[in-house]
Amino acid sequence: MPPHLGLVCITLSKDIKYRTITRKRLLEHSLESQRKLLDDIYRSNIQALDGALRYCEHENIALYRMPSSMFPFADDEIGRDLLATFEPALARTGARAIERNIRLVMHPDQFVVLSSDSEGVVENSIRILQMHADIMDLLAQPRTPWALLEIHGGKSSRADALVERIAKLPDAIRCRLGLENDEYAYSAAEIYDICVRSGVPMVLDAHHHIVHEKLASYDDPSVADMLARARSTWAVPEHQLVHISNGRTSFNDRQHADLIETMPAAYAQAPWIEIEAKSKEEAIRGLRKWQAGVV
Repeated sequence: MPPHLGLVCITLSKDIKYRTITRKRLLEHSLESQRKLLDDIYRSNIQALDGALRYCEHENIALYRMPSSMFPFADDEIGRDLLATFEPALARTGARAIERNIRLVMHPDQFVVLSSDSEGVVENSIRILQMHADIMDLLAQPRTPWALLEIHGGKSSRADALVERIAKLPDAIRCRLGLENDEYAYSAAEIYDICVRSGVPMVLDAHHHIVHEKLASYDDPSVADMLARARSTWAVPEHQLVHISNGRTSFNDRQHADLIETMPAAYAQAPWIEIEAKSKEEAIRGLRKWQAGVV
């Protein structure tokens, strides 16, 4: 069976757009008006999510990464309380995803740094992660890495702190958490070690790996090795998720290209692949030929 290709939000489609609002603009209004603005945005974004799921079903895409900013200010009291009122609608949306065999995952933003040496940053990180876990719960998604919340290691040389803080996370977060290697702070081997120690799955990003290690090819033996090691961290190996992107101006450019022109040969063995290209929908269409070739 070929790998499942995953869509990271939607950027090209004019039909599926998520709305947001800045804190400055929100605070220009009375509390009642703030609730009304957020209520309108949440309703609109649930409709956008439903539209994204219809798109995935039509295009035979089996994984969708929801935008981390889908419900702005849901990590604050005003947004958290409001979001809870949408439980019936979100439960229906989550049920539709399950019925259509579409896996839902999220990637909280760069402000999540569990390994920070600042208690304030750690507290804020947990609050953001709790918001994402709440969304998954409202969508009635399982408390397993199937409904993955994927983050980076954060501040370098803080592996022990990261392991300790993961252990103390609420179940709704910890049971869904996965760690991804990056270009600078944590290599694939380092993240693998942290994942083994903390009991969470590893999300291998082949492009981050080749940039970190200054490799000349995705087919360097270390890519296949790390893919196998990462799979061993998944309680259900068939649910293993990896990332792929290509460099924009050169092979080792950390900036993402519009499309995927080069894919690691080892990724033919990866069950689930998130496509982190700028032109995401077009990139997935282009990869169908590669996908067909690995059947």
